[in-house]
Parts: sequence; structure tokens; C-alpha cells
Amino acid sequence: MAQDDPPPGPDEPDKNTKWAEFRTDLAEDRNIMAMERTFAGWMRTAFAAIGIGLAFKAVFGEFDPPWLAKAIATVFILAGGWLAISAERRTCRTLKKLDAHKLDAVSPPNFRTLAYAVALGAAILVAGLWILNDGQISG
Repeated sequence: MAQDDPPPGPDEPDKNTKWAEFRTDLAEDRNIMAMERTFAGWMRTAFAAIGIGLAFKAVFGEFDPPWLAKAIATVFILAGGWLAISAERRTCRTLKKLDAHKLDAVSPPNFRTLAYAVALGAAILVAGLWILNDGQISG
């Protein structure tokens, strides 16, 4: 029992301090996991924006004037790419401030690879949207 514990030595922190530090370490691990979930949420939002852009172009492809559907789709698709990059930057900036204690955290290059792949895919999609016309290069 706590009252039966011998008093700490001069170089040994007391039990309350040890437990407080342990709980703080676990809280920091929970913050890392929360940041990973937040990154996943931002990536879902980026994919949703890209999907909305594709759907807009598919549904309103015969819009008059024809460039307007492409322009609106382009805005959504580029917004999705921008969301991916900004999520990666926020995540990496936050993770630099935190230290994993009991947790094997995902490394920032993995976040970076995924975010830049989504942004590159969005840019290629926009280029294809404007360059290709019914599967053929526009003239």
C-alpha cells in the first residue's frame, strides 16, 4: 500500500512524480495518435474534393459554355491537392513537437509520400481534364 512504501531516497523521485510523468508520456502518445487520425481525415477530405471535381465534370460535361464545367472541376481537384499538402505540413510540424514513448509512430516521410502522391495525381488529373477531349488530345 502507498502508506507502507518506504520514503524515496535523496536521488529517487517520489512515486507520485513517477506516475505523473508516466501519465504525461501516455498523453503525448495519445496526441500523436490523434494527429495521425486528423491527417487521415484531411486526406479523406482531399479525396472527396477530387471526387466532387470529377463528378462535376462527368455530370455537367455538356455545360454551356463548355469550359465552365472544366473550370469548376479544376477548382475542386486542385483544392483536394492543396488540402493534401497542407495536411502533411501541419502533421509534420506538430509531430516535431511530440515524442513517442510507448508508441511506434508513423514517420513523417510516409505522410509526405502520400500527400505529394495525391497532389501529383490531382495535377495530372487537371492536365488530362484540359488536354484530353473524349479520350483524344484536344485540337
